[in-house]
Amino acid sequence: FIPSIAWMDLQGIERGMKKLHNKFDVIITKMIKEHMASTHERKGKPDFLDVVMANREISDSEKLTITNIKALLLNLFTAGTDTSSSIIEWALAEMLKKPSILKRAHEEMDQVIGRNRRLEESDIPKLPYLQAICKETYRKHPSTPLNLPRVSTKACVVNGYYIPKNTRLSVNIWAIGRDMDVWDNPLEFKPERFLSEKYAKIDPRGNDFELIPFGAGRRICAGTRMGIVLVEYILGTLVHSFDWKLPNGVDGLNMDEAFGLALQKFVPLSALLHPRLAPTAYVS
Repeated sequence: FIPSIAWMDLQGIERGMKKLHNKFDVIITKMIKEHMASTHERKGKPDFLDVVMANREISDSEKLTITNIKALLLNLFTAGTDTSSSIIEWALAEMLKKPSILKRAHEEMDQVIGRNRRLEESDIPKLPYLQAICKETYRKHPSTPLNLPRVSTKACVVNGYYIPKNTRLSVNIWAIGRDMDVWDNPLEFKPERFLSEKYAKIDPRGNDFELIPFGAGRRICAGTRMGIVLVEYILGTLVHSFDWKLPNGVDGLNMDEAFGLALQKFVPLSALLHPRLAPTAYVS
């Protein structure tokens, strides 16, 4: 990389980013306009965007511009897309690798939901094994292996290590989830651990530092609650609605990791799906 010729954008990276940004801008602008036109329909039950739009002019501090709101929506969409899909893919891969987990999840869902309708969000609290599968996936395959960097505001000593002021710090979430001093058999995918007395109270919302897939503290991921519900609902729907099997001739799964901003499978998951619910359950 030669800084003096960066303006030439020889690889087309900046040009591609601007093109993608313009596409997103059109989509989000349309969304905001449609929302503003239909706000009166949700007066009794406003959603997130309604609240942001209603408060942008009455804030005591800096006013939110439409550009600020567009950036906020873009962050919510982009930050949650790769991370959520990564967790769901890893969970399905682990269940295909160990069919007994998938079988137990099916049994729990059939008992709670049955096979005449699809899973609803209100069913999730009644599905502890599904929640345990999600927690175990957060532990073994965190979507963000390193949390977003932090900077020390003053010099301090942590566990005997001196950290100077203005030092950039990152927490290795991936390593915490595989720490043998914290977890029994950390390399084994075992959702049952979160149903045991030892680990049952551990929660991924940032209060238990053994499991912090969304970070912790004041700078925890703003979409933590939404991300957890999204993963549980989508994974639960996919597991409940279908039987999952490896393609014919495939005896095992490649579980190698491709490290990046999000922890993806090195080889994307390939599987066969067969409906397992009553035909009427798939009709909206």
